[in-house]
Amino acid sequence: MKVETFHIAAWGEPETGLVIDENDEWVLVKYIPVDYQIDGYKIYKKIFIEERKHSSKEAAIDKEAAIEKVLQLKEVKAEYPEGFNFGSNINLFGSTVHLLRWSEQKYGLFEFQDNNEAEVFYGKISEVTDSLLRIDMVKSDGSVEKKYDYEFEVDEIRAIAFESDYFLSMKLLWQDKMKNNSLQQNL
Repeated sequence: MKVETFHIAAWGEPETGLVIDENDEWVLVKYIPVDYQIDGYKIYKKIFIEERKHSSKEAAIDKEAAIEKVLQLKEVKAEYPEGFNFGSNINLFGSTVHLLRWSEQKYGLFEFQDNNEAEVFYGKISEVTDSLLRIDMVKSDGSVEKKYDYEFEVDEIRAIAFESDYFLSMKLLWQDKMKNNSLQQNL
């Protein structure tokens, strides 16, 4: 079990997670937003990780070591998300677009963050080129804004997340909105 804190380029606050696995491009973690609480998974693009901190043997007790101890006591396992294919070979884990598509296929939508840590985007792929991504954005009420009026640079996406409480809530709101829209169209 290894808990690490990550300093992401252009983000002010570090992020912490239980490392599950990594390859040349990505690090997969069970995300720890605060103290000892695990809330879903995050995948960080390594090119944007400026610093990684793991507990040091010299320190009597530090943040990462304390979290590791609590997670061990809680018998938390460093498990892959169901259906997630990861390996040391980059091709087994995929590109940014591949990861977004995987999340969209599994959950119906994806979540990502780019250089602005305060903004989190939920959506579905509308159009994609080698370098630009346009999404159908899922708003906080579950409604979908088709062809959201912004093109994201694929290479600026720093983190992709799924299975957090908020992510699953967004999924439920989106599914409910889609169901209600479908019912209204059938009337």
